Amino acid sequence: MDKFSLIVVSDETSPVRRYEIRKDLVRNSVIGAALAVVLLLGLMVDYVRVRIDNVELDGLREETIERREQVAGFQEKLVGVEERLAALLEFERKVRIIANLPGSAGTGGGEITAVGSAEDELAAPGAEGGLDESLDDLPTHNRPIQIRLPKQSASVTERVSLLEEAAEYLGEVAEGRAHSLEELVDSLEGKRDFLASSPSVWPAKGWLTSRYGYRVSPFTGRRQFHAGIDIAGATGTAVVAPARGKVTFAGKDGPLGNAVIIDHGWGVRTRYGHNKELFVKKGDRVERGDRIAALGNSGRSTGPHLHYVVEVNGKTRNPLDYIFD
Repeated sequence: MDKFSLIVVSDETSPVRRYEIRKDLVRNSVIGAALAVVLLLGLMVDYVRVRIDNVELDGLREETIERREQVAGFQEKLVGVEERLAALLEFERKVRIIANLPGSAGTGGGEITAVGSAEDELAAPGAEGGLDESLDDLPTHNRPIQIRLPKQSASVTERVSLLEEAAEYLGEVAEGRAHSLEELVDSLEGKRDFLASSPSVWPAKGWLTSRYGYRVSPFTGRRQFHAGIDIAGATGTAVVAPARGKVTFAGKDGPLGNAVIIDHGWGVRTRYGHNKELFVKKGDRVERGDRIAALGNSGRSTGPHLHYVVEVNGKTRNPLDYIFD
């Protein structure tokens, strides 16, 4: 038979109902239902899998954000270490300059000029100077510190790799710096008197208005060499000795007006110009911090300021290399 017969009897008084259903229709319906069940089960499995993947993806996103924050924090710390090492390098450089020890060359004070009289303030240098050593000749730990930091757009893996290189490099610099400082401490033993006589503080409080080196002269409008630094301040501001020494000149000195010159020994002299009044005389001995003059506007000057010069063996040096505070 190709059909199924379905007999329906509702009760004893009702007529018997007979229905015939084709076998192929029943078979197709069963197969369709089975396929629907299988499809539904597949969809449910895929839904569960997607849900699990989304949970894992959310976790990975959170972990990635956390890793990026950690890398950014590590990068910030490395920059801080770099800045501290650079400051330490600059500190050591100044100590070596003041103590006249090997390895004292640096970025400042390279140019020098012969000093003969007070006119040097307005004159061009008579000799060309340069660094005692080039950066290429310096050991790695004595060179300017430069680390290569990753870009913000770099992947976490790339950033971690670059930061590892930077950390390794800074470790090498720190190790070299430690050895160099040990040598410096050994070299400073027995130099107490020398260091006490070495300029190392600001001679006056105020504002740095002109640096050491070439500049446009406020009087001639031409490019000329400025053999010291200018510190502007209120008239009467105390001018102090930056180190122990003997006053070798105190009086009028041409364009410098009321001037003082202190001989600190070991070939080091300092000069102070444009003072309002002087509190020392030739032959006086002074200690670091002693008041020697009052800041003023004497001589050839455009306003109240101190013209401060540091000379080593008759040649000017950048006074900023001799200031620690």
